Amino acid sequence: MKLLETTVKNNVLESMTKILDTNRAQLLAANKKDLDAFQKEDQAMYDRLILNDQKIDGMITAINEVKAQEDPVNRIISDKKLANGLVVTNKTVPFGTIMIIYESRPDVTVEAAVLAFKSNNKILLKGGKEAIFSNKILVDFWHKALLENKVASDYIKLLQMDRTETQSFLKNPTEQLDLVVPRGGERLIDFVKEHAKCAVLISGRGNNFLYIDEHADWDKTLAVIIDAKTAKISACNALDKILINKNIPNYEEKLVALQTILKERNVTILVDNEIHKVLNEEALITENTIWREEFLALKCCIGAVNQLEEAIDMINMHSGGHSASIMTTKDTIAADFMQQVDCAAVYRNASTRFTDGGQLGVGAELAISTDKLHHRGPLGLKKLVTNKYYIYGEGHVRN
Repeated sequence: MKLLETTVKNNVLESMTKILDTNRAQLLAANKKDLDAFQKEDQAMYDRLILNDQKIDGMITAINEVKAQEDPVNRIISDKKLANGLVVTNKTVPFGTIMIIYESRPDVTVEAAVLAFKSNNKILLKGGKEAIFSNKILVDFWHKALLENKVASDYIKLLQMDRTETQSFLKNPTEQLDLVVPRGGERLIDFVKEHAKCAVLISGRGNNFLYIDEHADWDKTLAVIIDAKTAKISACNALDKILINKNIPNYEEKLVALQTILKERNVTILVDNEIHKVLNEEALITENTIWREEFLALKCCIGAVNQLEEAIDMINMHSGGHSASIMTTKDTIAADFMQQVDCAAVYRNASTRFTDGGQLGVGAELAISTDKLHHRGPLGLKKLVTNKYYIYGEGHVRN
C-alpha cells in the first residue's frame, strides 16, 4: 500500500472537521430518521444511537486529537548492522484493510475512520441497520473530505450487508481484508471468529467487577460505585458486579448502606446466599451463569467473599477481561489484586469508567481490546500498525 504524506492525511482530517461543523443540521436530521425508526426495546442501544451537538463536538475533538498525534507509520523500531554486513531495519507499517463491525454508535463511524486513515489503513465500516442514515451521511462527509484533498474515497467504505452477506464476506472477502474488529457482544464476537479467514482482534464484553477489601475507605467506595454503576449504563466500562469481603468492619451496616445508595438510583440488586442473609428482600441469584452476563442496565450483582484470593478467582472465572477495580488502603493487597486479575485494565480506588482511550491518555480508540495479541486495552492510533523488516545487502548469500 502506498504511504500518504502526513500533511495530506492531516489536511483530510482538517476538511472533515469543517464539514462536520458546518453540516450539523443535516447530520442531526439523518440521525432523527434512525431514532424515529428505532423501537426502543433496547434502551442502552437507543442511548448509543443518539447524536446531538455535544456528540458532534466530541467527534470534532477526536479528529483534532488524532490529527495532533505523531504519524505512527514508517517509524523505526530497531536498526542494526550485522557482523556479516547486512543492515536490518524494523519499521512500523499499516495493517492494510481493517473491517470493524459495530452496532448503534454513529460516533464510531468517525473515530474508527480517523484512526484507520491516519495510520494509512483502509477501513470497511459495517455498522448496524439501526444507524444506517447517520452512518451514510457521515461516510458521505468523509468522501467529500478525501476528494477535496485528491485522495481516493475507497480509503473509507460503508458496507451495507445483512448477516448472511456478512458471513459470506468474512469467509470469502471480495477485496483485501487484513484485520477484523468485532465491537459488540459475545454472539457477534463468536460469529466473526467462526467465519473470518483473517486476523480478528476482540473487543470483548464488559461485565466489570469491583472488589471491596476489608481495608477499604467506605466513603470513597460508595462514591466509586455510584459513578461506575450509574453514570453511563450503556458503556462497556460500566460496573456490573460487586464483591465484598465479609471481614470488613460493620459488614451488615455497610451492606445496608450500599443497598440504599443503589436503590436511590433505581438499580436492581441481585444477591448471593451470603448477602441474602442481610439483604433478604433482594432477589436471590439462582444461576451462576448470571455472574458472566454484561447487563448494560441499572442492575448489579452483590456477592460476599472471605478473602482476596476468592475475589480474584471469581473475577478471573466470570469477567469479560475488560476492567476490574479494588477498593483498599493497603498497598500489598492492591498490588496482589492488580497483578493477578486477568483484565485489560485494573484499578485501585477508582471507577472502571476510566477505561476509555481519551481518559487514559491514548486519545480516540477503535475499541477496547480484551485480546492479548497484538495489543490489550484502548486500541489507539499507535496500535493500528504492525511491523516489517527491511534488510539491505550487497549480494549477500547465506552459506
